[in-house]
Amino acid sequence: MLAEEAPASENAKSATQWWRGAAIYQIYPRSFADSDGDGIGDLPGITARLDYVASLGVDAIWLSPFFTSPMRDFGYDVADYCDVDPVFGTLADFEALVERAHALGLKLIIDQVYSHSSDQHAWFQESRSSRDNAKADWYVWADAKPDGSPPNNWQSVFGGPAWQWDARRAQYYLHNFLTEQPDLNLHNLAVQDALLDVARFWLDRGVDGFRIDAINFAMHDPELRDNPPAIDGGKRTRSFDFQQHLYNQSHPDIVKFLERLREVMDSYGDRFTLAEVGGEHSLREMHAFTEGELRLNSAYGFDFLYADALTPALIARVAKEWPESAGWPSWAFENHDAPRALSRWVGDDDRERFARIKMLLLACLRGSIIVYQGEELGLPQAHVPFEHLQDPEAIANWPQTLSRDGARTPMPWTPDAPALGFSTGTPWLPASESHRLLAVDTQEEDRGSVLAFTRECLALRHAREALRQGSMHVVEAGDQLLVFERMSESERLRCSFNLSDRPVAFTASGTPLLGTGDIDGGSLGPYAAVVEEIG
Repeated sequence: MLAEEAPASENAKSATQWWRGAAIYQIYPRSFADSDGDGIGDLPGITARLDYVASLGVDAIWLSPFFTSPMRDFGYDVADYCDVDPVFGTLADFEALVERAHALGLKLIIDQVYSHSSDQHAWFQESRSSRDNAKADWYVWADAKPDGSPPNNWQSVFGGPAWQWDARRAQYYLHNFLTEQPDLNLHNLAVQDALLDVARFWLDRGVDGFRIDAINFAMHDPELRDNPPAIDGGKRTRSFDFQQHLYNQSHPDIVKFLERLREVMDSYGDRFTLAEVGGEHSLREMHAFTEGELRLNSAYGFDFLYADALTPALIARVAKEWPESAGWPSWAFENHDAPRALSRWVGDDDRERFARIKMLLLACLRGSIIVYQGEELGLPQAHVPFEHLQDPEAIANWPQTLSRDGARTPMPWTPDAPALGFSTGTPWLPASESHRLLAVDTQEEDRGSVLAFTRECLALRHAREALRQGSMHVVEAGDQLLVFERMSESERLRCSFNLSDRPVAFTASGTPLLGTGDIDGGSLGPYAAVVEEIG
């Protein structure tokens, strides 16, 4: 049975919203392509490689931060929201990138970091100068307790108290992340106005949307109540893990700011807003942030990014958590903040087979999907020795956390070139020897490569309305076999995946459209999958 026919107005709206069902390619600028030989990727390097990105069959690019920054958290500590850091190029370079992307039919979304800035930002420099300046209340300041200790027990994501003493004001300021990342006070409407002006600045330069970083950290409890202890006894590698984060994040007024942001976005036409939401209450917050037509378009969390295994049960759960009555989800198996999925989910011997089934599964999920640079090549997590680490979180928590640097090493372009073709200079992170045989140039010459299969998966998604915008119904989610159907008004597809290293019984149901691994009428081999068109 096909999906129930939606009202004509709903169909027309979906058809004009490019982001519904889009495949988005995330580029981490420091590590994608270096044009000037300084060992750090840059905007001209990205522009020079956009033809490759377009050839994948994606609809859009998500560009991680390139703004002026002291780079304590590699761009997520913004010192000037409206300029390009010189290490990445100039504002003119960015405008050239936008122009080239649009010429290739690619939309461009960029990060916006609204929960915090750099301590080098002019706003913070003024705010910390006194208690009565014009921006005194633009950040979260509080007096010490009588004994001089911090105002409450809140802990930073990167470890240690979330409060830093500042002698200039003789007060503490809040930082949910690094000490150098003071939290903005979004309860202050003047701060909201300033951030909305930042959004307009980039929209005026042609960007097609924003991925909004850590948005559930954007407002705090003004009463500064202590967080209660964590209830479960899960893995705890940071002081942050010992608390329920009821008061340092997730304030209910965040949605009021998001509604203001949506109003600005809508004034520019068909623009896209994507929230990053993590934490124990992420599902509830993602639904709230995307509810109705006045808030954000979509949200993604960490269901897959930190999962220890990719299982049928996990897919069935997230599908159930995002019914069609909820907002529009987006999915990522990998990004710059999480270890490469292949190294989390499968052993070395099965890596290539799993890279294929993983990509086909991502292409078949309901929602919009995000492909992280190098994921299309089947890259594993790179090993970065401690002495070469750059990631402040990994350095602080060594060796208990898998370094984010292992997913941020240079993109491998050419196997026999210095730094695998990323740069003519010494790269900011060492190019991984484990990526040499997976370089773009090598896989371009192999019709059976993971790269070639990725293009097939994305082409199938692009060609089939049921995959881009149709409904999703899970038929089976056992220990090994995952089967779900994607349905639109005109077609019905059955997607079957053996997410195990053992064969599983399987009955073909229709005309095969795309598959991977050993498939016959009676079974699916280890890490085999097939998408079929059925009646």
